Amino acid sequence: MSQNTPSESLPPFVSRQVTEARRFFLNLDPSRQAALEVVCGGVERMRAEYVIDRKDFPYFAVELVAEGEGVLAISGEKYALSAGSLFAYGPRVPHTIRNRADNPMRKYYLDFVGTRAAKLLQSAGLRTGAKRYSAIAVGGLHELTDIFEMLIREASETGPIASSISESLTQLLFLKIQQLRLPKGSSMPRAYTTYERVRRYIEENYLVLDTAQDVADQCEITSVYLSRLFSRFADCGAYQFLLQRKMNYAAGLLMNEGLLVKDVAMKLGFADPFQFSRSFKRVYGIPPTRLVSTGQ
Repeated sequence: MSQNTPSESLPPFVSRQVTEARRFFLNLDPSRQAALEVVCGGVERMRAEYVIDRKDFPYFAVELVAEGEGVLAISGEKYALSAGSLFAYGPRVPHTIRNRADNPMRKYYLDFVGTRAAKLLQSAGLRTGAKRYSAIAVGGLHELTDIFEMLIREASETGPIASSISESLTQLLFLKIQQLRLPKGSSMPRAYTTYERVRRYIEENYLVLDTAQDVADQCEITSVYLSRLFSRFADCGAYQFLLQRKMNYAAGLLMNEGLLVKDVAMKLGFADPFQFSRSFKRVYGIPPTRLVSTGQ
């Protein structure tokens, strides 16, 4: 189903206390006997007054805080939520989620059912008993948000294998949670929140950014601190990350739009096609002319 579902037609368990949302609804009448079935999911930005106080919920759910702060009360415990917090709940498990009004949350969520659901949550450290759930902290936040974004995209597609792809991505999500889970009592470093903010800015503005200094200036940090952030949390430097985004876009123009190398170079703001070709080869290992010939 479409991501842009009107508010009045949303299922009753979906919150209306949001300022923006992208959602999918894959199967609202799933088989509880299946091994794993994805019901729905998405990403939402909370209103300042956001409060969820449930006594029950029809499915299992996992939520990831990407931005902002809040508080979760579940299984007799309270957990402070911030970027990198991950938590879950299930049927017949009361829980309360409150937003911090001066720093609203943006959260990804996934609802699912199946005979494997409880085991997936338990293996991830999110379920510790029949009706006991907890919150954990994860590193590599962007790795999990990437999987959630893939889920939103793939589950929104029509076709006979959308459900199978979504179930496979759900299993991948839980494997990554196991890999990225931080030791109990740990929290996401404040520096990581800054890194995520900078990374997201690059992803949204790479076409108008030319250098790492441009990134630092626009994000109001020093170039030295920018370098430290990417050395600590990424597998490449800030400029390399920017260049990758530019060249990914360039590859699409070359192969899908059929543009000439010189036209792509001009569109991306390179001084000449040679400089563009050198940058392209730096990322992909081949010159753009070879990519064009391969795609024809």
